[in-house]
Amino acid sequence: MDYQTLTYDVTDGLAIITLNRADKMNALTTQMRAEIEHAFTQAGKQARCVVLTGAGRAFCSGQDLGDSNGGAAMDLERTLRDEYAPMLRAIASCPVPTIAAVNGAAAGAGANLALAADVVIAAETAYFLQAFTRIGLIPDAGGTYTLPRQMGMAKAMGAALFADKISARQADDWGMIWQAVPDAEFDAYWRAKAAQLASGPTQAYASTKKAIRESWDNSYEDQLALEAREQGKCGQSRDFKEGVIAFLQKRIAKFEGR
Repeated sequence: MDYQTLTYDVTDGLAIITLNRADKMNALTTQMRAEIEHAFTQAGKQARCVVLTGAGRAFCSGQDLGDSNGGAAMDLERTLRDEYAPMLRAIASCPVPTIAAVNGAAAGAGANLALAADVVIAAETAYFLQAFTRIGLIPDAGGTYTLPRQMGMAKAMGAALFADKISARQADDWGMIWQAVPDAEFDAYWRAKAAQLASGPTQAYASTKKAIRESWDNSYEDQLALEAREQGKCGQSRDFKEGVIAFLQKRIAKFEGR
């Protein structure tokens, strides 16, 4: 795909997807959603870690309300079903670790786009905003699923109903994201974390993602069985053998990934 709304780069096993509509605060359009879906699908085949970030001063300001001749003309049910859901599934089902590097404002669907990633790292000046009730809507783009699981019911309900800004530091303190990082350290920090994942045991990461995501729907016994199956797969990998040998030799493991 010839990307028009984002940039895509793969280097040393790390795919970086950068939303690239800086003049519109990286607001989401039909084309951008299709390109994000495609980029994550490709990255899952080509890379060992994927980072989603934004160009300019925003991560993503949410839906571009001018994309379909104004909000009144939009078929929101169709848009969510046919455009948002495939994009979000591509992120959630990505077989390698995903990081949202939130460099600035993450509002509306943009906030929930970030929360769809496995790990969210945010610059301290960034913020998250469930802006939906400000225009008479409910949180979407997976927000009603991710928010209570990451923040707890009380914080999630307040964030959704009041539509107040949540600073990166608050999001960190509330368990909504992995970490808020001083702006001066932000770029170097997320790149180092991404490089760590890109050089790690890819099969173990894939199985970890599967086990944690499926745990919400499993009984304790089901989860124990899932762990056994996934651990069995990992135990047959060359990375497991390398990890054990490296441990015994007291050196850093050199994982091959897939």
